[in-house]
Amino acid sequence: MVGHRGAGARLPENTLTSFLAAWHAGAAWVEADTQPTADGVPVLLHDRDLDRTTSGRGPVRAARLRDLATLTVRGWPGIWVPRLAELLAMLTPSRALLLELKGYHTSAQIRAVLDEIDGAGVADRVLLQSFEVEVLRELRRAAPDRPFGLLVSALDADPVARCRELDADYYNPAARALLARPGVVSELHAAGIGVVCWTANTPAEWEALAGAGVDGIITDTPAELLARQRRNSA
Repeated sequence: MVGHRGAGARLPENTLTSFLAAWHAGAAWVEADTQPTADGVPVLLHDRDLDRTTSGRGPVRAARLRDLATLTVRGWPGIWVPRLAELLAMLTPSRALLLELKGYHTSAQIRAVLDEIDGAGVADRVLLQSFEVEVLRELRRAAPDRPFGLLVSALDADPVARCRELDADYYNPAARALLARPGVVSELHAAGIGVVCWTANTPAEWEALAGAGVDGIITDTPAELLARQRRNSA
């Protein structure tokens, strides 16, 4: 189970408060989105623009870190846009991070993310993923031994072949797309490829995905999913 942008249904997404809530609820994994500022610092924001989630306006990548430091999260005074480094510093042996490289990243921007992960000493607790095929290809060139996941909205005709083409260790599809073809999970597993799907928030989806044998479910309501899992195992 993976807390989507932390505990995104209850608390402001991609904030330290939200990540802590997911971990305190019992989630081992949280999911976050990173993209670079104008001066190349990886920060945690989902949207291309600042408008929806912060007190700022305009593209994230046009703002410098010192500009972002003056902003707060919309509707949550006192909560700020965190740097990736702040989240990495909160990882422990029992806390892990599924990190999306959001949008296109240059080689230097990918390297900046890798350097922060390695500098924090948490490479074994961070799994990178992206929708961007060229980003994943560059990531493989930059870090040949580092596992990563391919994010997809719609299933490929042959997910196994697609993962082999990109040397992806995980295939991470939209939950609804996967539930239309649940048999692909066993095919991927037979090829040694993991499956983490997004974003499922209803008990019916959780039951169907668990029945399909997925390795992880990304959800906005980690506490509720964990409580259900505890009840089912009691």
